[in-house]
Amino acid sequence: MRIRILLADDESLLRMAFTTIFEAQPDMEVVGGATDGAEAVRLARELCPDVVLMDVRMPGTDGIEATRRIVRDSPSSRVLILTTFDLDEYAFAGLKAGASGFLLKNSRPEELLGAIRSVAAGEAVLSPRVTRRLLENFAPQLLNGSGPGDDERLRRLTAREREVLIQVARGLSNTEVAAALHLAEATVKTHLSRILRKLELHDRVQAVVFAYETRLIRPA
Repeated sequence: MRIRILLADDESLLRMAFTTIFEAQPDMEVVGGATDGAEAVRLARELCPDVVLMDVRMPGTDGIEATRRIVRDSPSSRVLILTTFDLDEYAFAGLKAGASGFLLKNSRPEELLGAIRSVAAGEAVLSPRVTRRLLENFAPQLLNGSGPGDDERLRRLTAREREVLIQVARGLSNTEVAAALHLAEATVKTHLSRILRKLELHDRVQAVVFAYETRLIRPA
């Protein structure tokens, strides 16, 4: 099966460059291109792409609002945010809106291709420590949420699952979580899968955002 990609960027030359790169891959195809967020939402609904490569700074409906609508209306499509700086507010807002990660616009082609494949496979394109650094940088925007335990979904977690979520939110990899909690790495992966299912979240990045928003964990 080929990965179906929707490009959302108001720069036509950039869309052409991405199309050239993707169409040269045997496992990828570009199914559409959008010049603004509203068109991206419409095309995602019509074309059901596996991955939407989303620029955030577009005229009209921006990429953040478009991401929010796509995640809500087209849950089978994953969004990968394109940004200029690895810690800018747009990347943070994109993750809160439901994106599966973000990618710098000056990334190498092999990084771009790897990110597309990862997102299509249901993974998050953001290392645990970059996730933590991003969230801590914009933590004040998160501290207006509910207190620990106020979100009904938290009560669905077992005590062990809550421990795993806290460690993940601190930026630990699965291997590091396993060492910290004296568990097998496979057990950590199982717990994380159950956490995502119970919290109705897409991936690890969304779990970290959730932990901060509910104040289950606070910035150091």
